[in-house]
Amino acid sequence: MEIYSTEEQQAEAIKRFFRENGVSLALGIVIGLGGLYGWKYYNQSKITSAEAASNAYNELVEGGEVLTKSDSFIAENGDSNYAALAAFVAAKEAVEKGEFETAVTKLTWLQDNVQNPELKATAILRLARVQAQLTQYDAALKTLSQTTPDAFKAQIAEVKGDVYLAKGDKDSARSEYEAALAESTEGNNSLLQIKLDNLATAQPAA
Repeated sequence: MEIYSTEEQQAEAIKRFFRENGVSLALGIVIGLGGLYGWKYYNQSKITSAEAASNAYNELVEGGEVLTKSDSFIAENGDSNYAALAAFVAAKEAVEKGEFETAVTKLTWLQDNVQNPELKATAILRLARVQAQLTQYDAALKTLSQTTPDAFKAQIAEVKGDVYLAKGDKDSARSEYEAALAESTEGNNSLLQIKLDNLATAQPAA
C-alpha cells in the first residue's frame, strides 16, 4: 500500500482518484439510489394495487352481482387473492342457483390458477362435488386424484366415497370411507360412521 507523507500528497491522490474514478463512482451512487427508490416505488405500487383490488372486491360483493360480474373482475385482478375469493363466491352463488356448469368453470379456474395449496385443495373438493352433482363421476374422481396437503386426506377420501357410492360402487365407497375415518384428525367422525353403517345395512344377508 502506498503511504503518503504529506497532506499535499494525500490531497493530490484524492483528486487523482476522482479524476480516474469519478464517473464510475457517480454512476454507482446513482444506480444505488435508483435501486433504493425503485424498490420503494415497487412496494408502494404493490400496496396501491392491493388496496384497489380490495375496494373493487368489496364493491363487487356488496353490489350483489358477483356471478354476473365476476369474469371481468377476475380478468382485471387475476394475480391477486381477491380474484380467488371472487371465484369462490361466484361458484357458490352458481350452485345455489342450480347453474352447475358455471360453477364448474369457476372452480376449474381456481384449481388451475390458485397457488396456495389449501385454497387449491378447497377448490378441488368443491369442483369434485359439483361434477358428481352433474353425474360426471369419472371426472370427479380424476379431480380428486390430484396432490393435496395431508390435512385434506380425510376430506378427499370422504368425497371419493360419496362419488363411488353415487356411481354404484359400494365396495370402493366403503374402502374410501374407512380411509377417511382413519385419516380423520378428530378420530371419531360420526357422519362417516353413519355412512359406513348404512353401507353395512345395505349388504344382503348371507
